[in-house]
Amino acid sequence: MSFAKVPEYSAKHPKPADITYEYGTAGFRTIGENLESTVFRVGLLAALRSQSKQGKVIGVMITASHNHERDNGVKLIDPLGEMLQQSWEAYCSKLANAASDADVQSVLEEVVRAENIDTSIKAKVAYARDTRPSGPLLQGALEDGLAALDVDASNYGIITTPQLHYIVRCLNTAGTAAAYGEPSEGGYNSKYGKAFLRLVEGKPKPTTLHIDAANGVGAPQVRKLAQSIDSPYFNIEVHNHDTETLGKLNINCGADHVKSNQHQPAGVTIVPGGRYCSFDGDADRIVYYYADESGHFHLLDGDKISTLVATYLRDLVSEAGITDLQVGVVQTAYANGSSTSYIKDSLKLPTVFAKTGVKHLHHKAEKMAIGVYFEANGHGTVLFNPSAVDALTNADPKTPAQADAIQRLWALRDLINESVGDAMSDMLLVETILICKQWTLEQWDMAYTDLPSRLLKVIVNDRSIFQTTNAEQTLTSPEGLQDVVDAIVAKFPKGRSFVRPSGTEDAVRVYAEAATRHDCDQLAYTVAGAVFDKAGGRGERPAEFL
Repeated sequence: MSFAKVPEYSAKHPKPADITYEYGTAGFRTIGENLESTVFRVGLLAALRSQSKQGKVIGVMITASHNHERDNGVKLIDPLGEMLQQSWEAYCSKLANAASDADVQSVLEEVVRAENIDTSIKAKVAYARDTRPSGPLLQGALEDGLAALDVDASNYGIITTPQLHYIVRCLNTAGTAAAYGEPSEGGYNSKYGKAFLRLVEGKPKPTTLHIDAANGVGAPQVRKLAQSIDSPYFNIEVHNHDTETLGKLNINCGADHVKSNQHQPAGVTIVPGGRYCSFDGDADRIVYYYADESGHFHLLDGDKISTLVATYLRDLVSEAGITDLQVGVVQTAYANGSSTSYIKDSLKLPTVFAKTGVKHLHHKAEKMAIGVYFEANGHGTVLFNPSAVDALTNADPKTPAQADAIQRLWALRDLINESVGDAMSDMLLVETILICKQWTLEQWDMAYTDLPSRLLKVIVNDRSIFQTTNAEQTLTSPEGLQDVVDAIVAKFPKGRSFVRPSGTEDAVRVYAEAATRHDCDQLAYTVAGAVFDKAGGRGERPAEFL
């Protein structure tokens, strides 16, 4: 590979002088029209990443998930469909911020030296995008980056983010004992649809599932999934499916809107007894919800999904008679305290905390035999790690019931997109469990009752002074502020509160929960006020709670 063509192509996509880019948990993300140079350069780096992995396929997804339609983003996908290795994030940021075309080439050469990359290896990249209007512009920039380094590139069109993760894993495991499936939309639908039907066959059929697709790419894709399954076990009605009209994506709908506002999305009328869920804009998050007999809204978020899945897996492992196979759960500090207590005290399962961001949860889950992880926002999945696969492979069932449980565990593994959180795969997993248990959403919700919670934002002069430990639950800086928070929390029954810096703006997030809604709100606003007063608050002080 030669970098000779890089300056020529780079000149077509100049970097805006006044913008600094940072590759974070979700990759790069900002206003779409400001990302052209960055996406071009991501194409260059994807080539080097592929070469560093001996020519394995690297994924590039152009999406901004649950963000406003004007935004867009881009992220790299590693060979097994996982997030980009963290040590390469700094390369992404440095390359994106290179000031000149010559600097771009210099950074590429620096990466080659630092990673000892053999540039004679043919690089391979698979890419896709969502439905955002800036997508074609950014796709063109990406294709220039790939052309500049003569990459063997494959365009998978407009698909969900998790579908591209799946495809990358399939491409890189083809022909091996770990072959994951056929690398295509059809292969995705066939694999997960067949596993779903294996698990629910012979059970009573469910009522219609109403899906809010956030006017995003999940709308056409979930319809294709339903066509592939072609069964009354998956009877759906898709709402908020307009991917053509500008200004509709994620507006008053989608998983993030429903979770944040605690009410149903626009375009969906919920009635008692109905079954409802929402995807986000690129279909990697999902939440469920329903109305009780009084018409009151109830949310079943990532915490509820996590406990449902963990319970079902725990019970199947027990029924299979595999004594050395452990199910564990990974949560973040945002997980409701009631869910954590339920996992520990009722399910008797180990649970650990990770920093916010699915890449952190994924790494923790990899250390468990079967690791269940979901953020409260509905983003998560389940990992069957090598020790779990060995335990299932070597299991010696003594009864037909044990043999059936083992086969169901294998089928569940085929149903789950282990590479990344996936709204469609997670939906089929939840549907499977509810069908097999013959539960309504209300019965699922009865497992435990969430503590009232509140999340506030405090604008500060400098978020970098806020340092945390204990999976972001405890402040180590500013000095003394954690003691103030602890003293406030101690006044409220079942109180819990933590402060963590935002990853994207000069602000901090204040989370609080307590036994009653009144106490919860008073706790949240009292802590937010203390942060504002003692740690450089800016603008309007959080209002006193009355």
